[in-house]
Amino acid sequence: MKLLNEPKSKQEILERLRAVRPDSPRRWGRMNARQMVCHLSDSFLGAMGERPTQVAPGYLARKLIKWVALYVPLPWPKGVPTRPEFDQELGGTPPSDFGEDLRSLQVLIERYTEQPRVFQFRPHPIFLEMTERDWMRWGYLHTHHHLRQFGA
Repeated sequence: MKLLNEPKSKQEILERLRAVRPDSPRRWGRMNARQMVCHLSDSFLGAMGERPTQVAPGYLARKLIKWVALYVPLPWPKGVPTRPEFDQELGGTPPSDFGEDLRSLQVLIERYTEQPRVFQFRPHPIFLEMTERDWMRWGYLHTHHHLRQFGA
């Protein structure tokens, strides 16, 4: 089970990010590669409490959904709606210079995984409270999901 704070897993993710190009074609979804990079940055910033997030309504089975999403070895489904605050066509950060956006994401991943941590995780918009292990699993899986979306 890969966690983003494991050196080998983090290195894998960072190498795959470097393979993404601004014109990398998507395999599914609406966002382009430039928006995906900003989406990932916004998501890490939300987890770190540096970007406002809102709890998603509903989801009576949050604990079950969280457990399945984080610990059942299946790929995440395609087409799950993005929260508005992380959607680059709604409230997310618009892309600017791709190289700079990508460097910013890489720096965020380093900050997200550094120890000692200098921030406190905020509740996840769907899963709510998560352990550090949950957050590191989510960080790996969320980034992996979107890298697969662009063939990286």
